[in-house]
Amino acid sequence: MQRAKTRKRPCKICRRWFLPHPRQKERQKTCGRPECQQELHRRQCQKWNRKNSAYFKGIYLAEKLDRTKDPPDPPKKEPASIVAKSRLNLGLPRDVVIGHIGGKQLIILEYITEQIIRRTRSVAAHRPP
Repeated sequence: MQRAKTRKRPCKICRRWFLPHPRQKERQKTCGRPECQQELHRRQCQKWNRKNSAYFKGIYLAEKLDRTKDPPDPPKKEPASIVAKSRLNLGLPRDVVIGHIGGKQLIILEYITEQIIRRTRSVAAHRPP
């Protein structure tokens, strides 16, 4: 029985011609040099992260909500809740807001605000002058 020959092909990164490993056949994309393998891995990770950006956003928000404890039903003068620190400085009295709507709702509102600000900045940066 005759084996199918693997043909030389150009590396996806450095464009040098190489002979793929016989067991890899059509799956081998790089010439095997560590720099090319690292660059291919970096590109694939970047592609995956772009495609699955909501994955990390969901995990981040869920973990932040899990770390937060809502205050008891009757709001006190001093909130007894432990609320995760916000990365936004909106100038709002956080203790008053937590007393009215709760810590988890405040975190969700801050998260949505942060996403809107990021989206607005990225659209403004890509807009031609």
